[in-house]
Amino acid sequence: MKDYFYSLKTMLGAAPHRYTRDEYTPEALELHKTHKSNAKERVAAIHAELADKAPSYKWRKYRWPSIIIINLLFVISFHFDVQLVEGALTASRFVGFHMADLNSALQVMLAYKHILINLVIGTVTVFILWWLVGGRAFCAWACPYHLVSELAEMLHLKLVSKRLIKDHPMHRGARTVIYVVFVLLALITGYTVFETISPVGIMSRALIYGGSIGLVWVGF
Repeated sequence: MKDYFYSLKTMLGAAPHRYTRDEYTPEALELHKTHKSNAKERVAAIHAELADKAPSYKWRKYRWPSIIIINLLFVISFHFDVQLVEGALTASRFVGFHMADLNSALQVMLAYKHILINLVIGTVTVFILWWLVGGRAFCAWACPYHLVSELAEMLHLKLVSKRLIKDHPMHRGARTVIYVVFVLLALITGYTVFETISPVGIMSRALIYGGSIGLVWVGF
């Protein structure tokens, strides 16, 4: 349980704990000592191995088609009235079974001060799926914005390597502050402010129902 709360605090922006020498077990200290004694040789061996090995993108050839196929299912279902997958990625029905993005569901509940049973069913379903396969699986295998951001990241790293732009890392706690701000805005204004500017929701709806001026925001 202690490890769980530590992981949660780290996720919310707390600085990772750096263990002191007294906190290590004798076995761990001996292992560190062994690693340090031949550190230069190990680093040289790793560099030599990586120099002859091209970057591995073996999962990309499965992830990208998965993103395209899943989003095409939404498009086809809407345009041909198949009713296989209805809605968008933020809230949908799969063969009549409700699914809802956890953040979107929270925004709606706080904004309208009302809890719908279908929203609860959808939220619990997605939470269980996230718990079983991991929350990042959605980004990697289903989210269209992830595909766009991955391509943008490739371009970004290319420009950084050529020193045309600088990399600006964000503080770990910034995402927590931003999240709390949007939660409070939903509660106070009665409006799902974040969903208005959410790149995931904008892209998903634009793909399914047609172009949107919001795509300009996604581009930025």
